[in-house]
Amino acid sequence: MEKRVVFDEKLCKGCKLCIEFCPVNIVALGEELNEKGYRTANVIEQDKCTSCRACAIVCPDNVITVYRPKK
Repeated sequence: MEKRVVFDEKLCKGCKLCIEFCPVNIVALGEELNEKGYRTANVIEQDKCTSCRACAIVCPDNVITVYRPKK
């Protein structure tokens, strides 16, 4: 399956805005720390993503890329 949402984990600061704004509640913080010491956000169920871009819009560090599924 194609990933619909990709996070640049090197730049994510774990602010949780993407988690709060995801309408289908599929974004969560991971357990691993990035090289800056932050727990980074990730999509836990790519197949449930609607590609609405809410996460990317609210991200203050522009670390999220959302792809639309091919029809």
